[in-house]
Amino acid sequence: MKTYIKAGWRENSITPTKRASLAGQFYERISEYVETDITVTALAVSSEYDHFVICSCDLLYVQESLMDKVRQKIEGRCEGLDPMKVILNATHTHTSIDYGNPQSKYGSALDVLKKYVPEDFTYTEKVRDDSIIQPEEAEIFLADSIADAVINAWNNRKKAYFSNAFGRAPVGMCRRAVYKDGTALMWGDTQRGDFIHLEGGNDSGIELIYFYDEKEHLTGIVANIACPSQILEHRSFISSDYWGKVKILLRKQLGPDIFLLALCGAAGDQCPRDLIRWVPPITPIDDPNITRKDTVKRVADPSMFDIEGSWKAAKRIANEIIDVYSEAKEHVTVNAVIKHECIDLQLPLRKATEKEYEYALFKIKEFVKNKESTTYDFNDKAKMHVHAGTVARYMYQQKEDKCNIEMHVIRMGDIAIATNPFELFLDYGNIMKARSRASQTLIVQLACGCGNYLPTKKAEQHGHYSAYISSGITGHAGGRKLTEVTLETIDKLWEEEDK
Repeated sequence: MKTYIKAGWRENSITPTKRASLAGQFYERISEYVETDITVTALAVSSEYDHFVICSCDLLYVQESLMDKVRQKIEGRCEGLDPMKVILNATHTHTSIDYGNPQSKYGSALDVLKKYVPEDFTYTEKVRDDSIIQPEEAEIFLADSIADAVINAWNNRKKAYFSNAFGRAPVGMCRRAVYKDGTALMWGDTQRGDFIHLEGGNDSGIELIYFYDEKEHLTGIVANIACPSQILEHRSFISSDYWGKVKILLRKQLGPDIFLLALCGAAGDQCPRDLIRWVPPITPIDDPNITRKDTVKRVADPSMFDIEGSWKAAKRIANEIIDVYSEAKEHVTVNAVIKHECIDLQLPLRKATEKEYEYALFKIKEFVKNKESTTYDFNDKAKMHVHAGTVARYMYQQKEDKCNIEMHVIRMGDIAIATNPFELFLDYGNIMKARSRASQTLIVQLACGCGNYLPTKKAEQHGHYSAYISSGITGHAGGRKLTEVTLETIDKLWEEEDK
């Protein structure tokens, strides 16, 4: 049933006062300074019958332990709020604070390495002292700030209006190159003579929802883009990447108190870089996958590895949001149906074959045998990540063949919002949007858990990072099930209202 809605906003800083270990790369990075503030933005929406709270966090991922801590902290402090209807999602910035316990119930690469290296080997960290916030301390800090944002957004809800709209800004592009031999590479060199095509497409659309107060003054914007915010992913500073700059630009134009809820769409195979018109980094980065020889200087974007590139992407997004706003404010909605389904979904575990396990074990033992020193570090863990991950999966699948995830489907008016905990490949999001009964569908990845990549069947066949067994807990069979359950739930929410 349609009723008027209430909405509340809150933004809190999650920038640590100490230096921090930065999440997102296989090599160790410690923050040197703050380029732009990292934040959590909470939007609370309710009707007489149902509600939701979505928190956009400038983080690489959302661990289940962080979800649990936030829900525990808000218990009893938000009258009428079901903690299970609070959603946290990550913008997937790679220049944000690492936190929590890196151990996984599916096994970790470091655990596997520790099992096979001699007892006298020691693992060394680049830096570990009191000047750096430790992962456990960081998780408590994050949980406090995020919970405070939820509490304030919920307790300050007021009657609100909204209008939804659509825009376009070219930000995300496929980051997997396919070659004649049927293999693919993330960040693959497209100048190679055997390059034949990019593995997937891209989605330049921006799904937009504008919220207003009772006087129809703009209070905040929801923006959903199929691209992670990782232009600055190799850098050693704290940064909210392009989203923080979008906020700066919007507030200059629309007012200093405007909120922005940044939601990353299905973008597991997407990036903010054009692999066809390759523009290398201006300043050096420590990643051999990015190295190119004899590259042609292209007339193209600025370097999408550098700060200038992050401003370019931000301007494209902000300009489109501002332009579309002039149209969206002409059709404001007063009443809406709000329905929210939280689902505990079981998906098939992606399994390693015995042959894959034996090969991975051989590579690990070979690595240990050839190691010249009795110490190993972040770089060694990176070298063995794929093989150690395969061994960890094989060991886990001896006792389990399923994985459980938390997903949400929300109806707000004729808008559907569907979440998942994966770096979900774009094809799945496209299927959901194309078959959805909603007039507009927002897909929100990396929400309420961290399932890592969920590749397509073709990606699994092509191989490489993001499609390895070690890259995610489920594979294309799980992707199909996630897609179908999402669509069935959307159908259910629309059918119930039609009766």
